[in-house]
Amino acid sequence: MGHSEITQSDKFLIVGLGNPGKEYRNNRHNVGFMVVDHLAQRHGISLGKVQNRAIIGNGRIAGRAVILAKPQTYMNRSGDAVGPLARYYKIPPNNVLVIYDELDLPFGTIRLRAKGGAGGHNGMKSVIQHLGEQFPRLRLGIGRPPGRMPPAAYVLQDFGRDEVEWLPQILDEAVAAIETWLADGIELAMSRHNKNMMDNPAE
Repeated sequence: MGHSEITQSDKFLIVGLGNPGKEYRNNRHNVGFMVVDHLAQRHGISLGKVQNRAIIGNGRIAGRAVILAKPQTYMNRSGDAVGPLARYYKIPPNNVLVIYDELDLPFGTIRLRAKGGAGGHNGMKSVIQHLGEQFPRLRLGIGRPPGRMPPAAYVLQDFGRDEVEWLPQILDEAVAAIETWLADGIELAMSRHNKNMMDNPAE
């Protein structure tokens, strides 16, 4: 058995997509960053280092060596950070999880998938150019813009007041999904955590 297999598969790269800069921090489009920050906080991982045009942190989650990353390239060039990071750390695509916002899912929905296309998301288009489509992704629903508002304007707005109240629970569930993925693999993580948090809100 080749030792390269072992060294490759024992590391995981967890990437949240967003736009750098204070003015974007609470935007719907930055929910990927929010999840990575939440995960880092939960596991005492400090996100301080800049490498390959991303802010990164190293640590252990569920017994796995993980690199957490927030690309600083702006959304539509995210792959320019993710591709080089995956190559540098020799992480195969199936060990790279990308977390991002999804217009086609209602707010409160968490959807983990093993692979797939970009679905119109510019950040994902860029990552797919670098990694192909065979990597897992965690999408957080943000719903469709109201009325005739263009999607591009909607995603760059901050979450609404009633949405902000739900965010901690949604971020907790996203973190739990990532922990399950790391500990037990994608199938169990999907069956346990793919849900809409709004369907049966906790009392």
